Parts: sequence; C-alpha cells; structure tokens
Amino acid sequence: MSIQLGYCTNVHAGADLDQTRANLQQHALAVKRLVSPQTPLGIGLWLSAAASGTLRRGGQLDEFQAWLQEAGLVPFTFNGFPFGDFHQRVVKHRVYQPTWCDRARLDYTLDLIAIQHQLLPPGREGSISTLPLQWGHPPPSGSDLQRCAENLAEIAEQLDYLRQETGRLIYVCLEPEPGCVLQRSADVVDFFEHFLLPGRDERCLRRHIRVCHDVCHAAVMFEDQADAVARYVAAGIAIGKVQVSSALVLNLDELAAADRRPALEQLRGFHEDRYLHQTCVQATASGAPSFFEDLPAALQTAADDRPQQGQWRVHFHVPIHVGRFGRLSTSQSDIAACLQAVRRCPELRHFEIETYAWTVLPEPLRQATLAEGIAAEIRWFQRLVS
Repeated sequence: MSIQLGYCTNVHAGADLDQTRANLQQHALAVKRLVSPQTPLGIGLWLSAAASGTLRRGGQLDEFQAWLQEAGLVPFTFNGFPFGDFHQRVVKHRVYQPTWCDRARLDYTLDLIAIQHQLLPPGREGSISTLPLQWGHPPPSGSDLQRCAENLAEIAEQLDYLRQETGRLIYVCLEPEPGCVLQRSADVVDFFEHFLLPGRDERCLRRHIRVCHDVCHAAVMFEDQADAVARYVAAGIAIGKVQVSSALVLNLDELAAADRRPALEQLRGFHEDRYLHQTCVQATASGAPSFFEDLPAALQTAADDRPQQGQWRVHFHVPIHVGRFGRLSTSQSDIAACLQAVRRCPELRHFEIETYAWTVLPEPLRQATLAEGIAAEIRWFQRLVS
C-alpha cells in the first residue's frame, strides 16, 4: 500500500491567513527539519473560513502557492471540519457549526476545493475531510438530512466538473465522530443508501463523496476497526483518508482495586474547557457502552463510593506514540489494526496524523517543543508502516 503521510495543521492556533502562514513558518518548517530535511513534507492544511476566503478572493493564492513550494510543504489533504477559530477559549459544540444544512458550509468547502486544486502539484489527488453533517442532539429531521444530501450532491457535481475539465481528482470525506449524526460506520452507510444516493448519479457521488476514517473516533465508540472498514467496503463507500489518532483509555478491570480511584483522579486531569471530550463507558464486556457528551458528565457517575469497573474511552486525541502513562492507556493498538484492515482499500493513499490537543494536554505528556512532539509521532508511524 502506497502511503502519503502528513500531519494536520489544525493543531496550530490562528484563524486568519497571516496567522496560518506564521504558524507554518514557525512549526511546520521545524517539523520538516526534524523528519524530512531533504524531501517535501506532507501536511493536512487547515484553513478557517476567513483564511480561505482571503486566499481565494484576496489575490494572495499565487504567492501562497509559491511560498509552499519553496518551503517544501505539500497540502495533499485539507481539514475542512473546523469552520471558525478552532483555538478560541471555548470551542465545544461550536465546531459543528455551520452544519451541512447550511449554505455557508457548502460555500466554505467550495473555497477549499478551489484552493487545493491550485496548490496541489499536477497529477496529485486531493482529499478534504468534513463535518459528519451536524451534531446529533437533537436528532435531525428527514428534511434536514435531505438538505445535507442536496448540498453534498452539489459538491460532487462541482468536483466531477473539475475532474472532467482539468483531470484533477478531489474528494470530500465525511468524518464520523462520537455524538454526531454520523458517529459509526453504519450511520454513514444508512445516510448514503437512504438520502445521498437515491435518484442521483451514483458513480459521481461514490467517486467524490468518501469517508474520513478517524481511528480515535471509532475506538471511542467501541467500534472494531476491521468491522468498520469491512462495512464501508461492502457498501461500496470509499475511504478517502485515514486520520491517524489515538483515544484516551481507562481500563479499570486491569487495575488493582486500590488503583482505581487514583486512576479516575488521573483521568480527571484531562478535563479542560476548550474542546468537547465525548466519553463512552462500557461497564461490562458484554454490555452496550453508555455515551456522555463530555468527560465531566462521565466523571460525575464515578463520584460516589460504588465499586468501579469497566472501560472508559475518551475523545481526547493523545500523542500516537504514547501507549501508557501512569494508570491510563491509549487506543494506540487500534492504529495497527486499522492499517491491517485498510489493505482491502487499494484506492486509499492519504494518512493524516491528527493530534490537535497538544496545547491542552497535561504537562507530563508534552514535548519540549510542539515540533518535537509532532516529529515523534511521525517517526513512530513511519516505523509502524515500514
């Protein structure tokens, strides 16, 4: 399997073009010096709606393209999920706005497509990951889902026109996430079969609307990596890219009784106010996981003196090269399981390391510099696939 690897630049604060450029200059070039000094470095470029609007309509795209080429940064994939400032003091549910019901989401994605087409070298495919329609609570109506499907179909039509006119293949990839309308592979298959495909050009839609499989997200939902991939393959839905990520795990059943309360206290240290940390708790191996919108709500259930058992999985993107720290562990093994499973997907090329939470990690998990942390992740993944 031929792999194109990059790291996602949504880890860097900055919602306007000047800040984006400064972050790439400071951090991405430092990562390149550490892991790829003589060859281009792949990046998963995040541009906010404001930054993408400035690039597309502000007359700066040619200059930005020339700078990226000179710097040796190749944005073969984009992260089109966060629309606004992904590093404001509180993000939480704001990251799911605007939804795919909204024209603003469609227009933002069209901007990203135009920008990626110009920035990519000739002959290269592009991928853009995006919101899994909207947050799942309250559940969307049937008309909401139809509107999402209409907007995605318009995206597919524009992408097919681009392909026919220029030969450039770009695909937009829905990214299932815990708590969203699309949170498991079965949700994606259901949306395709009941809303997106009926009455439309199926070949065009399957070519240009794909899935971004986030390893952490599937792990949090207790979804087996091989099962998820097999479900997509069986439904004829292509995986456009894999986000290589690792969830926070607390397995109380592996700990001595005396260590369980201290482990929960260590887990409490991961509560922070910026991002939503959806949590699934599986009390018994045969039981269905209980879902909590955020980590504090799950921790409240452990506040009494009842015996603690089971396994917790938290949507907190921890560094992928870390397997265990203190009494906590990670879903790192799911990355290898995913790699094995996607061997069934010969069209898959794009892999993006997405640990956006470096700046809110507890201090013991941080590296001396952000670039050194990202470089450690890249080296770990390269060893895994070598």
